[in-house]
Amino acid sequence: MKYLSTRGGNERLSFEEVQLFPISDVCRLIISLSQTVLTGLAPNGGLYIPEYIPTLPENWRSDWKNYSFVDLSVAVLSLYISEDEISESELRQLVEKSYKTFRHPDVTPLKSLDDKTFVLELFHGPTFAFKDVALQLLGNLFEFFLLRRNAAKSAGAELEKLTVVGATSGDTGSAAIYGLRGKANVSIFILHPKGRVSPIQEAQMTTVTDANVHNVAVKGTFDDCQDIVKSLFADREFNSTHRLAAVNSINWARILAQTVYYFLAYFQLQSQLQLSTDTNIDDVGVEFVVPTGNFGDILAGYYAKRMGLPVSRLVVATNENDILARFWKSGSYEKVDPSSGHDSSSGATAPADGSSDGKQGTATCGVKETLSPAMDILVSSNFERLLWYLAFENTSGSQAEKEMEACNLLGSWMSSLKEDGRVKLPVNVLLSARKDFAAERISDEEMRTSLSLREFQTLATIQSFFNGAVSYIADPHTAVGLAAARVVARQSRENVRQIVLSTAHPAKFSEAVSRALKDDTRFDFDRDVLPQEFRGLLEKDKRVIDVERPDVDLVKAVIEKTVGHQASKLASSGSV
Repeated sequence: MKYLSTRGGNERLSFEEVQLFPISDVCRLIISLSQTVLTGLAPNGGLYIPEYIPTLPENWRSDWKNYSFVDLSVAVLSLYISEDEISESELRQLVEKSYKTFRHPDVTPLKSLDDKTFVLELFHGPTFAFKDVALQLLGNLFEFFLLRRNAAKSAGAELEKLTVVGATSGDTGSAAIYGLRGKANVSIFILHPKGRVSPIQEAQMTTVTDANVHNVAVKGTFDDCQDIVKSLFADREFNSTHRLAAVNSINWARILAQTVYYFLAYFQLQSQLQLSTDTNIDDVGVEFVVPTGNFGDILAGYYAKRMGLPVSRLVVATNENDILARFWKSGSYEKVDPSSGHDSSSGATAPADGSSDGKQGTATCGVKETLSPAMDILVSSNFERLLWYLAFENTSGSQAEKEMEACNLLGSWMSSLKEDGRVKLPVNVLLSARKDFAAERISDEEMRTSLSLREFQTLATIQSFFNGAVSYIADPHTAVGLAAARVVARQSRENVRQIVLSTAHPAKFSEAVSRALKDDTRFDFDRDVLPQEFRGLLEKDKRVIDVERPDVDLVKAVIEKTVGHQASKLASSGSV
């Protein structure tokens, strides 16, 4: 399996070393899994995608139905990773090492809330967020590739090292840090917007004091941090000097790791339906409803569906930062809603009442602050990958010609988005997108529709499911998904079952959860929500580097000084 850039290109890279492939009729960047994992963003600014999407084995339903999460990971990942890159035994060892850190034996358990609504809990990893699923594996892949490369070097040769750089709106940072802490020959720099992540999320990052972990607090927004990271990767000289690697959701290995829990959810649902109602899963439709920001989590579901997993629909659940919901309604992908009357010259917005994470929004950038701040984004980074497939499906010619045209179309669309803040996609592209997806926007407050039906929005949804027949405490992101599920259920077939992805433990968003349930005498946050691992976390010693403004040169200076200092310490101690 090789990988190409969504933006095309004329370089051809292979596994472990640069190799040329004889594809003269299409300019594209083709690289192997290891190069994809270690690089992240393509040099031309594109994102890596597999050159083809594999199909499932003929007997996957019967062969995989009793697989554990580890077994399914090996089975699914093996379709994208050749034995020449990672042997099956090596892959199994990597997967087992990655998921032994999870608190639940199923890794991502499925819970039934009623006969048609299920929650897939993705927060049982070390940092209580769905990103642990991918980043525990990614950290071990980094270590695996580096150890193998360095083992092949002659005695005294300089060892290969990585400088991992990422931006976080809260959960990515801590998950990446926990995945990479203590890894040999790896330094990790995580940028977060100063004062714009929750106290718990900040503490999860800044209380990790391993020598290779560096937290950088930038005075700005998450989008500022993400722009800095993209600029660092686009700087070829800096990238080459420090051997940058990505951990944000653009990294292909993260998408690949996340496809696994869609398969596990399918088999868990099959088991639960048979046990409770003796219903065959083939007689029902399965909808996955995904709280969505950067589009990586739901994109993993798209790959699973394209591989052959029976999914009737993927539902994009957004908060008031609804660039994706607006696209599925109009076909326009635009940073700011033109009907909002947004004035880019106005000052920063006030924090959302009850928000305990992110506070990403400023009126100057068009992002609104919500109670589900991990989704408070201006542009969804991984959406570019889906757009490439939509472009490819709506072109004609040979495979190579369609790939080239898709790259050209995608490049022009992303250029328009960058220059004008918007791009209008062709009608046929929008219709293709609607075949597999629906999208709903959920606000923080309750509102009434023209049909006088009460929409259960973020806080009301938390209350509603706490008071349900099966009492369930949802974090605000999961609440967005649950609310969206209720809306789209009115349009779904009678026999459809909905699986809502629960992306974070409610303790990570204590203010919003406590606000929603403050009037319920049965609720006690410390007793019902707070994990033992969070107790006393805010009082621990912290280590963080402050950057006074969103300036890529300032961040470069931090990295160069810190990495140089580490190298000097190692040299003086006689270590390599």
